[in-house]
Amino acid sequence: MAIVLNGEHLTVDRLVAIARHKEKIEVPDEALNRVKACRAMLEEKIKAKEIMYGINTGIGEFSEVILTDEQVKQFQKYLIYNHAAGIGDPAAIEYIRGALASRINVLIKGKSGCRPEIVQAFVEMLNEDVTPVVCLKGSVGASGDLAPMSQIALLLMGEGEAYYKGERLPGKVAMERAGIKIPGLKARDGLAAINGSNLITSISALQLYDINRWLKQAEIACAMTLEALYANMKPYDVRLHEVRGFPGAVRASRAIMKCIEGSDLLSGTYKKRVQDAYSMRSSPQVIGAAHDAAAFAKRQVEIELNGVGDNPVFFPEYKLTLTGANFQGTPVSLPMDMVGAAVTMVSVLSERRLNRLTNPALSVGLPAFLTKGAGMMSGMMLSQYTACSLIVEQRILSAPASIMSIPAAADQEDFVSMGMNTAIKNGQILDNAYGVLGIEFMAAAQALDFRDFRPGKGVSTAKKVIRKYVEHLDEDRPLYPDHTKMKELVTSCEILEEVERVVGSLE
Repeated sequence: MAIVLNGEHLTVDRLVAIARHKEKIEVPDEALNRVKACRAMLEEKIKAKEIMYGINTGIGEFSEVILTDEQVKQFQKYLIYNHAAGIGDPAAIEYIRGALASRINVLIKGKSGCRPEIVQAFVEMLNEDVTPVVCLKGSVGASGDLAPMSQIALLLMGEGEAYYKGERLPGKVAMERAGIKIPGLKARDGLAAINGSNLITSISALQLYDINRWLKQAEIACAMTLEALYANMKPYDVRLHEVRGFPGAVRASRAIMKCIEGSDLLSGTYKKRVQDAYSMRSSPQVIGAAHDAAAFAKRQVEIELNGVGDNPVFFPEYKLTLTGANFQGTPVSLPMDMVGAAVTMVSVLSERRLNRLTNPALSVGLPAFLTKGAGMMSGMMLSQYTACSLIVEQRILSAPASIMSIPAAADQEDFVSMGMNTAIKNGQILDNAYGVLGIEFMAAAQALDFRDFRPGKGVSTAKKVIRKYVEHLDEDRPLYPDHTKMKELVTSCEILEEVERVVGSLE
């Protein structure tokens, strides 16, 4: 069944279904009627020669330049041309599909003034799998994602490039093969198509979906390491976290205990320390703080997915046009900067637990570096080096882009969000996080091989999945294939899916 876009109920999960899984969409007549009503008001104002930004004026530093009637007809084309100024490699197809869905949901609020033909063209592009080729880099996140959104808008004129059925084609050819009518651009259409932070928001929504699944795997890996280190499980009692009140910590403690349920360690027959190190004992609080940061960012992203991110904004009910800055990407980029730092933080925690598994002074009787042949063999000594390398890169990338504004447009646009930089670096942070967690999983499985007790149901399940791809390290071998395979395994979420099948949802 198609996902209905009506301007109000677009969630992260629905955007992922549209962008990544190519679910079809529908726009109800009620929403298109709002678009038509707003367009009718706008055309009245154009006839009355009311001065309106980006319609019969220039933009940015040229906003005080009034255009002639003939210039109004041509202006939208040149607006798209001069803003299609990105650089470098194309963005992922799912990012652009998400941006299209996000922009449709803005336009059908009936506050943007475009013709309904623009909305219909975007809807057909999604449903017929025509995806514009868009450079990932070039947006400063205010006035929206102008550079990448302009590459999308080129297709509305039968220009640019697009992917269609796995082939990269000239935009006009792709649209024609898909049977999509090219609507062209009339007054306001071009600016309405581009003037919001839709690509930032699309990428952020997809990342939040993936980060939530990564955090659940961080809880599984934590549970494995806790078992391997004979952890004292009192710090994971959910009542301890309920009395403090942070929902993320409550969630994390429940998830970890679900994975350990059924373990011999819970029988009380194994000797434990009175208090373990912070990297073990604080895991619910730290992972929980990341959950809370991601939950806040998700709320912000979903507000943006269903809000009017545009300029100017039209109010047909008042016959009113208001110029403002609803394109500004900061409400998304600031919380997403925090989320990137949170992923790095949880990766640091993972590496510290990895260190305890490999360090014979801290590993509660495990062989040094998880090898029986210590001295002749180095076991997983170098695995920790690799994790450290990835984390240093994450730390460098965790500097917030939202404070890095460089003025643009001759200081007319003198504060910009730099939200695209946030989105790009968060992708790199998450990519490294898959690797760090994969190495902890590998080490925890190796450590459990040396223990003689029955682990929890979730932990046992995770270990079985790992052993499908990486064998026990009996003697030294090149580790890069194992590290890479473990990173791929975490990225695929196979461990998570199998554990949740056995113990239930970890949310």
